[in-house]
Amino acid sequence: MSVPDYMQCAEDHQTVVVVVQPMGIVPEEQFFRIYKRIASVSQVSIRDSQRVLFIRFRHHYPPENNEWGDFQTHRKVVGLISVTSCNTAKEWPQTSDRFHGQKEVFGSTLYDSRLLVFGLQGEVAEQQRTDVAFYPSYDDCPDVEKRVEDFVESIFIVLESKRLDRATDKSGDKIQMLCVPFEKKDFVGLDTDSRHYKKRCQGRMRKHVGDLCLQAGMLQDALVHYHMAVELLRSVNDFLWLGAALEGLCSASVIFHYPGGTAGKSGARKPSVSSAADAGKRHRPGAQEVLIDPGALTSSGISADTSAEIGRAKNCLSQEDIIEKYKEAISYYGKYKSAGVIELEACIKAVRVLAIQKRAMEASEFLQNAVYINLGQLSEEEKIQRYSVLSELYELIGFQRKSAFFKRVAAMQCVAPTIPEPGWKACYKLLLETLPGYSLSLDPKDFSKGTHRGWAAVQLRLLHELVYASRRMGNPGLSVRHLSFLLQTMLDFLSDQEKKEVTQSLENYTSKCPGGMEVISLPDGLKLPPVPFTKLPILNAFHSLCIYTVCCFSLMCVCVCVADFQWVQGDVCEVQLMVYNPMPFELRVENMGLLTSGVDFESLPAALSLPAESGLYPVTLVGVPRTAGNITINGYHTSVFGVSSDCLLEGLVGVKSSGCMVEVVPSLPRLQLCTSLPRSAHLSSEDLSTSVSLQLFNGETQQLTITLENIGTETLNTLELTSKTLSTKEKLFGEFLTWDLQDALSHLPLKSGQSVSIPVNISAKLDFSGQESLLNDLNDDGISVTGLPVSSPLRQVLKPRTENKPVGSDASKNEFNHVKTLEAVLTFKYSGGAGQVEGYYRELSLGVRVDVEPSVFFTRVSTLPATSTRQCHLLLDVFNSTEHELTLSAKNNQDLVLHASECQRYTHTHTHSHRLLLHWRDVTPSVQLIEVCRLSDGIT
Repeated sequence: MSVPDYMQCAEDHQTVVVVVQPMGIVPEEQFFRIYKRIASVSQVSIRDSQRVLFIRFRHHYPPENNEWGDFQTHRKVVGLISVTSCNTAKEWPQTSDRFHGQKEVFGSTLYDSRLLVFGLQGEVAEQQRTDVAFYPSYDDCPDVEKRVEDFVESIFIVLESKRLDRATDKSGDKIQMLCVPFEKKDFVGLDTDSRHYKKRCQGRMRKHVGDLCLQAGMLQDALVHYHMAVELLRSVNDFLWLGAALEGLCSASVIFHYPGGTAGKSGARKPSVSSAADAGKRHRPGAQEVLIDPGALTSSGISADTSAEIGRAKNCLSQEDIIEKYKEAISYYGKYKSAGVIELEACIKAVRVLAIQKRAMEASEFLQNAVYINLGQLSEEEKIQRYSVLSELYELIGFQRKSAFFKRVAAMQCVAPTIPEPGWKACYKLLLETLPGYSLSLDPKDFSKGTHRGWAAVQLRLLHELVYASRRMGNPGLSVRHLSFLLQTMLDFLSDQEKKEVTQSLENYTSKCPGGMEVISLPDGLKLPPVPFTKLPILNAFHSLCIYTVCCFSLMCVCVCVADFQWVQGDVCEVQLMVYNPMPFELRVENMGLLTSGVDFESLPAALSLPAESGLYPVTLVGVPRTAGNITINGYHTSVFGVSSDCLLEGLVGVKSSGCMVEVVPSLPRLQLCTSLPRSAHLSSEDLSTSVSLQLFNGETQQLTITLENIGTETLNTLELTSKTLSTKEKLFGEFLTWDLQDALSHLPLKSGQSVSIPVNISAKLDFSGQESLLNDLNDDGISVTGLPVSSPLRQVLKPRTENKPVGSDASKNEFNHVKTLEAVLTFKYSGGAGQVEGYYRELSLGVRVDVEPSVFFTRVSTLPATSTRQCHLLLDVFNSTEHELTLSAKNNQDLVLHASECQRYTHTHTHSHRLLLHWRDVTPSVQLIEVCRLSDGIT
C-alpha cells in the first residue's frame, strides 16, 4: 500500500468503505451534487437491532489499498455506487456492461453495488431492479437517500453473515492464513502443520473477527477478540499483525471513550446506540490490558460465545493505556519497510487522540516520528498533501509556528523545479495561511499596538516569498502591496543595504503598477487593507497654524481637539509637521498635503527632499478653506516610491489625537503691516505680528510711520488702534505713543490693494536724576557731582555709545547699565466683508521697544542773591553725557555750547517760583531734545 489516507482517525476502524464513482460522461457539477447527497447518509441504524453501521464514502480509492483489506477490514471496499447518464434505450446495454466492468475492479471484496442512471425514461426505466435506480434527471431524484439507506442495510447483512461465519469456523485446525500482499511470497514452503504456524493463523483470524465485530457495531465483542489476538500473536512474535491487533484495540477503546469522534468538527459523528449504552461501563483509568481464561479458546482457537470473556474482564483500555499501545503498535510497524503507510496513519490517529486529551508534547513526538517515515517515491502532489496534513495536525495540538513551517514547506513544494507547471496560486494561498503561525498579520495597524512579536528574520523571508509568488502569479498590484507592507512594518529590522534593495524593487514595481490606498480583495474572500507609509518620513510633531493670527496648538490630547483660534474662509492656512528620514539615502516625498473633513478645503500639495538619516525637519503644509463651518484635520497624504499613502493621525505612534477641529469663519479683509523702521526680534512676553526697536536720548521724539495694505479680497470697513505700555518701573512723563487716526479713517472703506499710512510719535521722557551708577561714573572720571569741578578743563571723555552693538544685548546692558527700556504694543482691530456681519474681526499687533539713554545732567544747583528780592542768580553745573556737541538755551539767556562729555557752569537770573524751560540741541546730527526742569527756592 503506497497511498496513505491522511484523514484517517481511530473511529474509521468501525466504518465500511463505499466507493462512489462516475461512469461515462457525467458533468462534474452534477456528479458532486449527487455525491454530496449520498455521503450525507454516513450512518444507518439497522432495523430490528440497536446497532449502527458507519459508512465512509470515497469518490476515489486506490485499488492497491484494497489489497490490505484482510489486514484491516476498514480498508476493504465493500460497496460500489456508480453514477451515469443514459439518454436512450440503445445506450443502456453498453451502460450495463460498463457497470459490470467497473465492479470487477473491486470485485473480490464487494458486498453489494448500485447503479444510479439519470436521463433514461421508458420501458427500460420501468424495470424493477434492486441494483439499478432510474431517474429522469439530476434534479428529479427525491429518493436517493432512501435507496442509499437500503443499500447500506444490504451491506450490513453481508457483513453480519461474514462475521458469524468467521466467528463460528468449524474447520478444525485448518484456519485460513490471512496475509498482507508483501507476505505472500514469504509463506511459500512453510510448515503449515507446526504449532507456531497454527497459532499465527489463530491470532490473525482473531484479529480479523475483531475488525468485523467492530464494523458490525459489537464493540465489546471486538475488544475481547483483539485481546485474544494480542496474546496469540505476541506468543509467536508476529509483530506486524500484533501491531494491527494493538491498533484495533486502541481504536475500539477510543470509540468507547470518545463517542463523538476524534476527527474534529468536520468529522464529528453522533454516538451510536451501543456506544452510548456502553458509556456507563467505562472502567477506571490505568486498568490492565485483559486477563483471558485459556479455557475460553476452543481447539480451533475461535470461540463462538464471548459472553464469558466480556463478563469476566474489563477489556477497554484506559485513556493513558491507549497511547502506550499506540506507541507499541507503531514500533512494530516500524520493523517493516512495506508498512510505512500503516505506520504513518497510526501516528496520525494517535495525534488526534492526544489532541483531545490535550497532551501536546506527546502528540508532537508522534508527529516527529511521522515526518521521518519513508514512504518511498512520492509524487509532488502527495508530498504537498503530506506536509499540509502535518501542518494541520501541528495546528490541532497548538504548535502554531511548527504548523506554519510545514505549511510553508508545502507551499514551496507547489513550485518545485520538477513540476512542469508550477502552482503559484496554490503556493501563494498556502503562504498566506502560514502568517498567523509566524505572528504576522497583513493589517499594518496590528504593528502599532506595542512591541514586535515573532521572529523578524523569518517574517522578512516569508514576506519576500509572498512578493515573489504574487509576481509570478502575474499580479504586480499584489506585489506592491506586500512589498509596501514589508517596508512599513519591518523597517527597523532591515540593514542599510536591504533598505536600498527593497526600495529599488518597490520603485520597479510601482513604475508598472502604482500603489494606492484601495483594499485588495483576493479570490478566496481575504481582503488586504491599505498600507500607508507613516514611517517614510516619520512624524515627530504636528502643529496647526493660522498665518494671520497669533495662535497655534499642538496635537497631544487623547481625542479630537478643538483649536483656540479660527481660520478664515478663502485665506491660506498652515499646518506644520516635524519629520525625519530614517533611510540611509535621500528620501523624496511628493504630493504631500492635508487630509481634512467637514468644509470644502483646497489642499496645496508640497514636495520635499529629506537628507539621509536627517534630524527633525520642519515641513509646512498649506491649504485654503473655501466655505465657512467646522473643518477637522485628520492627517496628511504622501507619495513615496510610487506608493500613495493616506496617513491618519489616529494611527501614528506618538500622536495621541485623532484629529483637530478648527472653526472656519466667513471672509474677512486681510492687512499687511509695514513700518518706516526695520523689523526686530519680538518682545519676549508677547505674541506679535511684527516688532520694531529704536534708540532715543531722554527727551527725544521720533516719528514712526505705519503703512497698512489690504492684501485680501474683502473691503476693510472698520479700523481701531489701541496701545498698551508694558509694565515698567520707570517714571514716564507725558505720553509714550501718540497718533492721529482721523486721516486714516477718512480713507475707509479700504478696498483690496489699497493702503493707508498712520504716523505715530514716540517720545521718551524719563527721570534720570537718581541714576547712581552714572554719578559714580562721573566721579571716576574726575568730575564733581556735589560741587565745583575738581579738575580743569572739564572735558573728560566718557565711555562712548557703540552703534554697531545690538540693542538690548547683554553686552550692551553690562557696558551701559544706565540705559532704560520702554516697551509697548500697538494693536490694530479691523473688520469687513461677510465676517463683519457675523461679528468677527481681526487683530494685528506691532511691538515697539525703545532704549532710552540720558542726555544732559545737572550735577550741581546753587543760588546767589540778586539785586531784587524777587529774583536770584541760579548757578547750574551742566554735564553733557552724550557723544555729540549740544547747545543749551533758555528764555532770555544766551546759548551755551557743550562738547561731548563736557561739564560747564550755567548762570541764570531767575524769578522765584517761576519755571525754567531749557532747550538743548544736538549739533550733529540735528535732533531736538527738550527737558523741563522744575526749580524753586528750596533747591540746594
